[in-house]
Amino acid sequence: MTACSGLENQHSSSTQKDWPIHGGDYTNQRLSPLTQINTQTVSRLSLAWSFKTGVSASFQATPIVQGGIMYVALPFNHVAALDAKTGKQIWRYEHTRKADWKMCCGPANRGVAVSDGKVFIGTVDARLIALDAKSGRKLWDIDVAEDTALTENTGLLSKADAKSKKEMYGGTGIGIAMAPVVYNGKVIVGVTGVGYGLHIDQPRLDAPLGAVVGVSGQYGRPGFLAAYDVHNGEKVWQFDTIPSQGWEGKFAETTSDGVSLNRNIAAEKENLKTHQDAWKFGGGSAWTTPAIDTKTNTLFFGTGNPSPQMNDVSRPGDNLYTVSLVALNTETGKIKWHYQQVPHDIWGYDVASPPVLFDYVKNGKKIAAVGQAGKTGWYYVNDRATGALLNKSDAFVPQHNMFAKATKEGTVLYPGILGGSNWSPSALDESSQTSYVAGIHAPIKYTLVEEPAKGDLPAIQYVSSEPTNDARWGVLSAINLSTGKMRWQVKTEQPLMGGLLVTRGGLVFMGEGNGYFKAYNSLTGQQVWQSKATAGVNAPPISYEVDGVQYVAVVAGGNAIFGFPAGDEVLVYALH
Repeated sequence: MTACSGLENQHSSSTQKDWPIHGGDYTNQRLSPLTQINTQTVSRLSLAWSFKTGVSASFQATPIVQGGIMYVALPFNHVAALDAKTGKQIWRYEHTRKADWKMCCGPANRGVAVSDGKVFIGTVDARLIALDAKSGRKLWDIDVAEDTALTENTGLLSKADAKSKKEMYGGTGIGIAMAPVVYNGKVIVGVTGVGYGLHIDQPRLDAPLGAVVGVSGQYGRPGFLAAYDVHNGEKVWQFDTIPSQGWEGKFAETTSDGVSLNRNIAAEKENLKTHQDAWKFGGGSAWTTPAIDTKTNTLFFGTGNPSPQMNDVSRPGDNLYTVSLVALNTETGKIKWHYQQVPHDIWGYDVASPPVLFDYVKNGKKIAAVGQAGKTGWYYVNDRATGALLNKSDAFVPQHNMFAKATKEGTVLYPGILGGSNWSPSALDESSQTSYVAGIHAPIKYTLVEEPAKGDLPAIQYVSSEPTNDARWGVLSAINLSTGKMRWQVKTEQPLMGGLLVTRGGLVFMGEGNGYFKAYNSLTGQQVWQSKATAGVNAPPISYEVDGVQYVAVVAGGNAIFGFPAGDEVLVYALH
């Protein structure tokens, strides 16, 4: 039995009134069929209710609405169940983290899955928990992974580097950020943080990031995506994102479509002789909630960067299956194909935004396809059956020095480690062959630090990435999937982080770090409505209907990495 009866067909059906899973349905299109709120009526949209969670921290969740109840994952993995019509709290689950667990990647969680009378959440301490959907009572609680990865520290940096005196606020470890998805009696979730790198405190409050440092050494472990029985949490299958055999790949000199990666293949092959066990520390986090093709029982998910982050001394080869779109059999976890966007990644180009399933129209023919908005700044369209690249869009953000290597003087390139498009989910309207993408322009400087061994002190080698003082902004793009050209673009004053919703009412909804929540005409890009929150609106909006009333909901809690103001509100809007 699937998570929700007939779910595979609901993305194009006017009967879908709930928002039952993370991406709206298994396609991850984030397209609402509801039309009560449209280009003609949106001016009457106002706040219907709000709910203060009491947890003020980076808030990234997609609310789930089923049967008039909204389920919201809070930072640090608390969960609230609310009346979707009034906002009244029905129950609340308070998560107690393991006392000795190193939280690698911040407190944010991207959502829950609701199915079979249960609410499922993956936690920052790498657990998968099932709650009773009616009461919030814990039904089962399993450890998905052990905390075995070594974590970097600032003591490994050069004493001449000012970053060695900064506070560390994140590092390689293991946890779960993605919203699970339930399919055919299995709850599927992946781990994150296994190639996170050393995150150094932000230099100023409005910085989009401090420094991220990739330290040479045996930090990290392989990531994985795994499926568990919905009834008892027993593991059904596990797919490791770093294979023990063949992880080095074919030593690709270019991307699949011919862009040079500036690799020293001869040096890498020589390096392979002394790094046969690099796969054991290989990284490849699973950040994205999979899309599922219910006709072929195939799931599609993206993988993160290799470990060590940005530092390739100890990891020669293509580092499979990192920075890849991967297709798996939903019933066995066996790989069907992979498409590696960036072999041997040394820039932090995780496949972070969730993949989206749609029928791609080319020369009048429909091809079952999967799309993904890359950190590289290109939108990729791949054949769903084979993984072959069907199209790559024009760049939806500025590009400069793509795939240039770090230098001792510092090399500036963009998009860099922030993207492109980061974890923000895109939205897609198949009928118009349009993808809507939240983009980031943020120049990043990559610096190589090398110091020879001195006396008893070992040699030091690492790469750091940090934002420059150049202007940065956001770009909302409408991409013509058939041609790869931009239909329209809107520039925003801050980088976009959070995600999108498109509706049959002709609207695209999007939040910004400055607290604005806006609606745009999906055909023209003209802004048609806005509201203002007290915190950054850095999460994906949804839409649902209760008792004949259409609502639009989004959470507002900011984003620490970008310096966007923190908060703790669920905001729900309706026509007045």
